[in-house]
Amino acid sequence: MALQQLDVGPYRFPANVEGPADGPVVFLLHGWPQTPAAWETVAPALAASGHRVVAPWQRGYSAGARPRLVADYRLDRLVEDVLGMASTLGAERFDVVGHDWGGAVAWALAAQHPGRLRTITSLSTPHPAAMLASLPRSAQALRSAYIPVFQVPWLPERLLLAAGGAPLRVMLERSGLDAERAAAYVEAMAEPGALTAALSWYRAAGASPAQLRAVGRIAVPTLFVWGSADPALGRTAAEGTAAHVDGAYRFVALEGAGHWLPERHAADVLPPLLDHLGG
Repeated sequence: MALQQLDVGPYRFPANVEGPADGPVVFLLHGWPQTPAAWETVAPALAASGHRVVAPWQRGYSAGARPRLVADYRLDRLVEDVLGMASTLGAERFDVVGHDWGGAVAWALAAQHPGRLRTITSLSTPHPAAMLASLPRSAQALRSAYIPVFQVPWLPERLLLAAGGAPLRVMLERSGLDAERAAAYVEAMAEPGALTAALSWYRAAGASPAQLRAVGRIAVPTLFVWGSADPALGRTAAEGTAAHVDGAYRFVALEGAGHWLPERHAADVLPPLLDHLGG
């Protein structure tokens, strides 16, 4: 694995890159509050199968791409970042795998730029339209009750990083993440401005909810892997995602698995993912 800097306009995105230089490029997009370390088990297996694996620190998570305005974290800006990174690498077409917020970026990429993608894989995150449709007819609104709290200015940072980040660490561990990774993510979020930037993804969505509603239908071959014990993302939205995909589609429900699929359930994720990527 090598660390490579990808420059896109004024922003710098470091990325963990491994696999053959001439292999098909696959982007691994982390979510909140992860780093590319989330993929440390997934990435080597993809590289060994012949793929050029690129796992970047995304906007706000990279110290070189941490703008101050909430509007700079709109979904379309996040999509443009990935397209820019792909162009920097000379990848006209690529595969994308996203978890959590990275999954939302993957869905938007597939809907808006299908010609750039070979395949899309979303781990945990349903299609945004399925997520929105599930709110009035399931317990999804209760599962998502933390989101309005995250959208409040400055207060979440104060609360989550109090006592050396203990509240954030406890929250991550109670949601099923192991203690070592939780501590590493808290350390990353404790960097100056990092947590505010990461929460700006939520705040930008709250300020302009139409951007999620605008994510359209998917024609790209799609794999969606979801854990039945995910505390944040329920079955109604997961099963409803199929209605928004027109291309080849496979839904894998991992019974008993929680939210942190790349970190905790890589052994279950890799077989369908390798099959989907043609590995």
